[in-house]
Amino acid sequence: MIAVIDYDAGNIKSVEKALESLGAEVVVTRDSEVLLSADKVILPGVGAFGDAMSRLEEYGLVSVIKQIVQKGTPFMGICLGLQLLFDSSEEAPGVKGLGILPGKIVRFSDEFGLKIPQIGWNALTFTRACPVFEGIEDGAFVYFVHSYYLKAENENDVIATCEYGNHVHAAVNRGNVYACQFHPEKSSSVGLKILSNFIDL
Repeated sequence: MIAVIDYDAGNIKSVEKALESLGAEVVVTRDSEVLLSADKVILPGVGAFGDAMSRLEEYGLVSVIKQIVQKGTPFMGICLGLQLLFDSSEEAPGVKGLGILPGKIVRFSDEFGLKIPQIGWNALTFTRACPVFEGIEDGAFVYFVHSYYLKAENENDVIATCEYGNHVHAAVNRGNVYACQFHPEKSSSVGLKILSNFIDL
């Protein structure tokens, strides 16, 4: 069973539907017992970093997420869910993230004349192999919607990058933790393959 964490963020329903289309048994929940007993857990989300951390705190989910990661359950963050795994974000100065992985979230620079947020398809460049990206070719296009991007502290955590003026750390993996800035549930067959790989871990 895959548990999708419900903390009132946007886009949770589309992640649930994509997983169900792949035959996964899915529950959307904020119940700590259900989350801790799940085979795999996903933290999706669209929204603001500060508001999201406030809701995770309000629902008692910060310690639950850390327990899930510590016990070795495969865990995936998507979009805002990736950003929350890190230490901080320029979107919410002074607000601490989950701190599960080291790094910070920064705003795209205006200097390149590109539209912010980045909305649309961009090509991935893989930096190393990862089971969740098995069968995905270098240069595969995936769908992004974001104004802030990850600067991971540890380059070894980064598994895929893309360019949008700035050099974007687009996906990361350390141990049982996987995360992507883009939306696999909106990335056509490439995204469904990524989710399928996560289901099969």
